[in-house]
Amino acid sequence: MVLRRLRSLWRQLLRLERPRQSPAIWRARDTVSVLLVCALVALVASWPWLVEPSLRPGMAAPFTLRAPQAARVLDSDALDQRRQALVQGITVQVVDGQTNRLLSQKLEQGLKAVEQQANADQPRLEPVQITAQERSWLKGLGSAELTAWAREVRQAQLRMLSQGLAPGLAEGHLLQAASLQLESLAPIPRGLGARLLAASLQGHSNLRSDQGLSQRRIEALITQQSIPTIVVQQGDLVTRQGEPISPQALDVLDYFGLVNRRPRPLTWLGHFLEALAVAGVMVLVLRRWRACLEPRQALLALGAMLVMQGFTLWLGPLASPMVLLVPPVLLLAQGLGTACGLAWLAAASLLWPLPITGLVALRLLVAVGVGSAAAVTAGRQRNRAELLQLAVLLPGAGLGVQYLLLQSRSPAVQVDLLSEALLLGGLLMAGLLLAPLVETFFGLVTRARLMELADLQRPLLRRLSVEAPGTFEHTLMIAGLAEEGARAIQADIDLVRTGALYHDVGKLHGPQWFIENQGEGSNPHDALDDPAASARILQAHVDEGLKLARRYRLPRPLADFIPEHQGTLKMGYFLHQARQRDPSTPEQRFRYLGPTPRSRETAILMLADGCEAALRSLPPGTNEAEARQMVRRIVQARQAENQLVQSGISRAELELLIRAFVRVWKRMRHRRIPYPIPARKAYSA
Repeated sequence: MVLRRLRSLWRQLLRLERPRQSPAIWRARDTVSVLLVCALVALVASWPWLVEPSLRPGMAAPFTLRAPQAARVLDSDALDQRRQALVQGITVQVVDGQTNRLLSQKLEQGLKAVEQQANADQPRLEPVQITAQERSWLKGLGSAELTAWAREVRQAQLRMLSQGLAPGLAEGHLLQAASLQLESLAPIPRGLGARLLAASLQGHSNLRSDQGLSQRRIEALITQQSIPTIVVQQGDLVTRQGEPISPQALDVLDYFGLVNRRPRPLTWLGHFLEALAVAGVMVLVLRRWRACLEPRQALLALGAMLVMQGFTLWLGPLASPMVLLVPPVLLLAQGLGTACGLAWLAAASLLWPLPITGLVALRLLVAVGVGSAAAVTAGRQRNRAELLQLAVLLPGAGLGVQYLLLQSRSPAVQVDLLSEALLLGGLLMAGLLLAPLVETFFGLVTRARLMELADLQRPLLRRLSVEAPGTFEHTLMIAGLAEEGARAIQADIDLVRTGALYHDVGKLHGPQWFIENQGEGSNPHDALDDPAASARILQAHVDEGLKLARRYRLPRPLADFIPEHQGTLKMGYFLHQARQRDPSTPEQRFRYLGPTPRSRETAILMLADGCEAALRSLPPGTNEAEARQMVRRIVQARQAENQLVQSGISRAELELLIRAFVRVWKRMRHRRIPYPIPARKAYSA
């Protein structure tokens, strides 16, 4: 019984395997570009094994060692901490001579203005406000006395500048300092001189940092405080096999020559090849699950991994797996699908470039869990508001899980969970703002973008409804059929509906050539009377549709609906006319150029397009079995012409599509109650 259930489950998993169509063909230069970026990802991921010593703090000791002799070993960790603290607190500043000259020139301009005021008969524009008493004092000064006063003011400025002028000094403090420098003068000249000095120095500083002197001061302070050392006696236990190596133990091992710092090319090569294989498998998985994957989308996934690895190596132990893994997963899951997001998350976790210790492993595990939840839920979000809610819920979930797991840890483990959650939320919000640009540049098709493009007020759809109303109504009918078919076989409903709305936009180049837009008027094909020219006009609606898709920047998955919904079908009516005139007319001239459908979604649209007119033309008395038989004949005709070979759609799914189309037909043909219409009454004037 259990074996039978397992066999049934295995068969069900095989049926659910997706996609079944062949991956899109890449150009040689695109393939080379992706391979080069894969190699770059592998190089960054394996870089620590190329430049890192054989032993490092935190790793398990490979042996037990006792000190072979007594020694005094430099404590590099304590020295680095002291040096960092000194660098943050000490900066040596020196007086800048060029600034002193500029400030002296400014003071000279003020003194010259005051001298002119002393010799003027009428008040002039003053550099500082001069009181009536000071003006009277200036009037009574002789030339020698004025020169002596100016010399005192210059000497006071020189003394102030030689001591250094701090930036941002308050005006009151600057005025007080100037008054103290002129203390030998009488109150009236002292006040005027102090205000003149303050006006020339206010808002300026003559100090600049000197890096050389700062470094020498730091080294001098380190020497004065003594260099931190580790005292080791002969026989002291340095490391025990299997226990983590402390920074101090690493310094002792390095002192005794037991740390190999030479490059290890063979070790690095092994990690490089391993990382290259992981990156390559990730790209293959992306192409497997998304057959229409473009090279630029593969480069986006690899670029996101490069950014993650670069920040991890730069930040070191401060790197947060949650912040670095969750935002790219959310973006890729929206644009490429849940499976692609999970594939990227698995590869990024395997290529985490830092040593995975106990705490890092725990945080990485939580990040993988939150990222997996983001990938699963992102594919179901249908608008920006739901994504905004997700950007709030994910950081909250990560914060709660990490708090529960880390609250029993030692207080020495400093993990700022709240800051991490706020940073993650900010990155997700920024990602939502930049998402439209990323979608356009890399050709991503998110649910939110599909819903926006399906708005009937979009410019291209609005043009279709105004300039080709018959085609627009035909489009809406096919969209209903295709949506029901996609729902029946669990295809991408949003993609099918939006693709159906745009599949016939090429008819805008000449709406009158298509019968649904002709109404009661004449058919221009009759006047043309050239089957080959009419066939070229029909093919032109595909070519013009692709041009409009490029002009309006439709994503490639949507643009694929335009040629693939016709595939390489025959234009039977015009082929029949041509062979009536010339039986040797080749059939290839009256076939669409294709390609045939390369996905289940475009295959659904092709079948819906073929069945729509036939279902509408059924007489009122047609029952469900007759309608189903007619739809089946159309589907079989498409199969006979090899139109569905590359789509990956199965026979069982075709039967489900037939039933879905008939259900829509039944809804369209529902009965109504006949209402009595009263006779129109006559009027009299």
